[in-house]
Amino acid sequence: MSSIHSKLQIGVKLTGNVAGVMLNTAMMRWPFAAAFLLAAVRFVGAGDYPASAESDYAIRDFRFTSGETLPELRIHYRTLGKADKDSQGKTTNAVLVMHGTTGSGAQFIRPEFAGELFGGGQPLDATKFFIVLPDGIGHGKSSKPSDGLRAKFPRYGYRDMVDAQYRLLTDGLGVTHARLVTGTSMGGMHTWLWGEMHPDFMDALMPLASLPTQISGRNRAWRRIIIDAIRNDPGWSGGEYKMQPPSLRTAAEMLWFMSSNPLLRQKEAPALAKTDEVLDKFVADIVKADDANDVLYALEASRDYDPGLDLEKIRAPLLAINSADDLINPPELGILEREIKRVPHGRALVIPLSEKTRGHGSHTIAALWKDELVRLLTESEK
Repeated sequence: MSSIHSKLQIGVKLTGNVAGVMLNTAMMRWPFAAAFLLAAVRFVGAGDYPASAESDYAIRDFRFTSGETLPELRIHYRTLGKADKDSQGKTTNAVLVMHGTTGSGAQFIRPEFAGELFGGGQPLDATKFFIVLPDGIGHGKSSKPSDGLRAKFPRYGYRDMVDAQYRLLTDGLGVTHARLVTGTSMGGMHTWLWGEMHPDFMDALMPLASLPTQISGRNRAWRRIIIDAIRNDPGWSGGEYKMQPPSLRTAAEMLWFMSSNPLLRQKEAPALAKTDEVLDKFVADIVKADDANDVLYALEASRDYDPGLDLEKIRAPLLAINSADDLINPPELGILEREIKRVPHGRALVIPLSEKTRGHGSHTIAALWKDELVRLLTESEK
């Protein structure tokens, strides 16, 4: 959740290896931060890449697939670099990067991601690419239930989120084409939808930590457990609570359970008392900074996700990357290997378990897969 990374904000100036050590220590204390990757961790001088710029784009009278409307939908975003266009006015260097459930674009401004990708000579060198990091509907600094509407906020789905991202790029930023569309977890799921909804918009697609099929099985079940816990909590009060309901603790506990791999969890919590200590700290940090309505809406938004219907419509080269220790998208299901055959120019990779993988959170450890990104960019170059 985006709140978790807000607990990891470090307000001192750190550089080089010291910054890396401090971040790694924080990640060991809150390993879920590596999974849903929720808010910004700020380091001064930690990465050799340009600073990001933040802004908002307002979409007037946004109509959701539910039929509901908002007079103004605010989409917050960060950018690095500047857009280049060819003689026909086509954008040639735009990269869209989308975050996971309850996260924000801020989660990518960190050594493991931006420090591996956005620096000089790196795969997505921000002096050459125009990188766009939006906050999805209901997330980060974009319009969300906790802004004031609470449970009266429109019921958004993943297709609404992709539509808003598309309008941000085209109407808000004047981007007519993307060199790459990619994302992690929920952002990975959005990447599949982008390929189907706007098949000619991009040169390449790279969904990370996701499956091209309807949410079901254990993936649906853990979401449903949290949804039911919140909606059936008397303290939720139909979304009009005065303080965070107890069910937010249940949400945090379930997310801690699902987000990393068992080896790392056992390493950080090797005894009963230590497990309670780690879990209590993790939950307390979330309850202080998160919001039950925002979490509820974010999890319910996956209800309309079903890219399996139109995989053949994807035209751009696509590389799907998962990890073998991902409890949310376990490879033993065989879904990725089966469905990728339907993508005309699709390829799939499952990163083996190692000391470097972080379960579902491997999606943000760019060192694990950036060589494959380079290969995709080379193969899709026009």
